[in-house]
Amino acid sequence: MTLLDDLSAFMGEAFAAAGLDAAYGRVVRADRPDLAQFQCNGALAAAKAAKQNPRALAGMVSEKLSGSEIFAEVTIAGPGFINLKLQDSWLADQTKRHGDVWLSEAPEKIVIDYGGPNVAKPLHVGHLRAAIIGESLKRIARSAGHEVIGDAHLGDWGLQMGQLISELELREPDLPYFDEAFGGPYPQDAPITLGDLEAMYPAASAACKADKARADLARAATKALQDGRPGYRALWRHFVDLSVAAMKKDYGDLGVDFDLWNGEADADALIPEIDKDLRARGLLEESDGADIIRVARDDDKKEMPPIIFRNSQGAVGYHATDIATIVDRVRNIDPARMLYVVDARQRLHFEQVFRAADAAGYFAEDKLEHLWFGTMNGKDGKPFKTREGGTLKLRDFIDMVTDKAQSRLVENGMAEGFGDVETAEIARKVGVAALKFADLSNPRTSDYIFDIERFTSFEGKTGPYLLYARARIRSVLAKAAAAGAGEPGEILIGAPEERDLALAVAAFADAHRDAYQKRLPHILCDHAFSLAQAFSKFYAACRIVDEGDDNVRASRLRLVEIVAFQLDKIFDMLGIEALERM
Repeated sequence: MTLLDDLSAFMGEAFAAAGLDAAYGRVVRADRPDLAQFQCNGALAAAKAAKQNPRALAGMVSEKLSGSEIFAEVTIAGPGFINLKLQDSWLADQTKRHGDVWLSEAPEKIVIDYGGPNVAKPLHVGHLRAAIIGESLKRIARSAGHEVIGDAHLGDWGLQMGQLISELELREPDLPYFDEAFGGPYPQDAPITLGDLEAMYPAASAACKADKARADLARAATKALQDGRPGYRALWRHFVDLSVAAMKKDYGDLGVDFDLWNGEADADALIPEIDKDLRARGLLEESDGADIIRVARDDDKKEMPPIIFRNSQGAVGYHATDIATIVDRVRNIDPARMLYVVDARQRLHFEQVFRAADAAGYFAEDKLEHLWFGTMNGKDGKPFKTREGGTLKLRDFIDMVTDKAQSRLVENGMAEGFGDVETAEIARKVGVAALKFADLSNPRTSDYIFDIERFTSFEGKTGPYLLYARARIRSVLAKAAAAGAGEPGEILIGAPEERDLALAVAAFADAHRDAYQKRLPHILCDHAFSLAQAFSKFYAACRIVDEGDDNVRASRLRLVEIVAFQLDKIFDMLGIEALERM
């Protein structure tokens, strides 16, 4: 139960006592905090259903709350809004009760598919949102008690593999990988470097677009790879190993970690079995030389094209491997739910795949969720690019933000007294916090503009501001310990700033629950910022370490302790590394 759950239950009892449905008792935070802390709007809906006057009905419900130990004030506003203000003593108890994370009553095993990088291509800013959002959702779900497995789901089995193999064969035809008579073993070391691989891909892609014969070579190589040609499989293994080693470093610097580094190829062995099963069910049919699955429904309001399971050359694409991956996860993980953190451009693709998986009986469509997201744009409103108009590598982007963070530390006098190594580490954490909070604080489904000047500032709703707030809060606790200020004690609310901070603290469980259930990390970001702001006002108005009254000092230390705990929890769920001092 969260704070809003508790208040809704109490109000529900009042509605029931007035002879109305308890469901009308839902409580929300007040639209006008200057007038009330919370409000219940159920009297309007109840009056409409009962054909009564809403204000009179609201008055009847309010009478049932008379003498409550929970509400200090219950008033009626407008046509029948019930405004609520809590008793300070009851609110004080809620800071302890709702100051921790929310735990699901029905924990599940969940697979989160995020990242989705392609082998042989360096990570770029286009990979940023999937990684950051997916990592945060994984952590939010785990904190709620769910068992969560994160899978990178590499793009390692499509046409780009055939393009690379055919490109290398044209450049180095004498390599043993291309000799069908070669009996092995193949070399353990890759015949190319990561740099070679990253340079080969755009060259191969451009050549295939310009020349049909070259494109045919790539398609033939893709088919041979998928059919199991040994030399091609050995080369493919080199390509994957080179790419994953580089990806792990870049993702690691972002604080992003995957439990599984599986790719499309890991489900390839299931394709023949699934092909046979789909044919037996009458779901797979031939069309213009390709094998398709029709997923359109009679009630569709938009065109829903069929899935191409195999193309006319006999090779499988993303639709087939995504279906096979679902089957593979069911057999090896047996999750209750699968979440896909992939950008909005793939909405049709996942709708098709989910429908096909459901029709085949592999996994229920309502347990498959595409958590799509908008784009990160530059100040021109277009997807973020280099000054030259090219795609910005993720490594270069991280370095750019880290450099800006370091200059911000110098500007604000925060780099004084630290050695070069510690300053560089602080700058790295500040830069990554700026980058991640900028992304996560914007609603997942919205596009946003990355403004490096604004997001690296130590003022406003930014990652650096929260890092600084957290460090200051921890310094208060350290000073209290050094001064022998005593242990934190029972919370006593007296000053308005204490009340506002207690209200912010008690909102944590609601924020955590909403962030998980709505799959929206920005809700936790909003809570963290509100909490930091409430603490700043409390810190300015209330003595803490040098407070003369022992009970008041112990109470305020308890509030500081809970705020520090919550920020640490939120930082962990957002994947942001905290700083002990700045």
